[in-house]
Amino acid sequence: MRPRPPVKGRGIFSGTGIIVIGLMATLMALVFPIWSYADRSGTGVSTLNAQTVSTRYGPLSALDRDFVTKVRLAGLWELPAGQEAQQKGTTAAVRTAGQHLVEGHTFLDQRVRDVAARLGLQLPNEPSDQQKQWLATLNAAQGTDYDREFVNITRLAHGKVFSVVAQVRATTRNSLVRALADDANTTVLDHIKVLEATGYVDWDALARDMASASTPPLTGSPAPPGPVTDPGSATPLTVSSSPGPVTDPGSATPLTVSSSPTYALPSAASSPPPQQP
Repeated sequence: MRPRPPVKGRGIFSGTGIIVIGLMATLMALVFPIWSYADRSGTGVSTLNAQTVSTRYGPLSALDRDFVTKVRLAGLWELPAGQEAQQKGTTAAVRTAGQHLVEGHTFLDQRVRDVAARLGLQLPNEPSDQQKQWLATLNAAQGTDYDREFVNITRLAHGKVFSVVAQVRATTRNSLVRALADDANTTVLDHIKVLEATGYVDWDALARDMASASTPPLTGSPAPPGPVTDPGSATPLTVSSSPGPVTDPGSATPLTVSSSPTYALPSAASSPPPQQP
């Protein structure tokens, strides 16, 4: 019997076979990089979560810890700046702005110390070098020069921190940090408004400073050694600006919820913009 001749169009090198081989090669090219990338150390989700630790209030990231530190630092220089403005301000609006800084950061400082105690975090006890320089500038200024320096330095600082608060509020998974960000957002916005009500804000200079000097990057706070535990304070934590009751998943004792303080902004009629020199 004669062998059967091959059928044309069949086999691996046929048109259909070439198409199948091409599709398989494309699939392998797509799958291999994903598998290879996921297998590398120092990439992917593991890196994002490398400095995140577990707490009874939810995961605590490096960004969260740095935010808590910066809330404390803000109070360490803005409290004395506000007290000085109440004494040296030449207009009622500037003195009122100083009062808002004092009231707002007195409230926030109590909040941040409560949060840090519950999360086992250490807080600084003196301002940063830049903040000390701002205080020195204000200490040396007098009269209307002081008014302008006070308003524009504090307005620039609040404008930069405003975006940081929003970033933390949008990303944190820790309930205590989220509540603190709510309070910080309310306080910072109040301070921005009351500073603008003085009429001393140099909008052109503010725009140049915001464009040329980017917001200082949040430093990667090292993860605390070992697990983070609740020190177990006997005093219940007061949480403000929360939409509803906040419960501690690790304790049967509910956290107390209260309203954020409200501030009366000065009326524009009582504090007209000062004349430019």
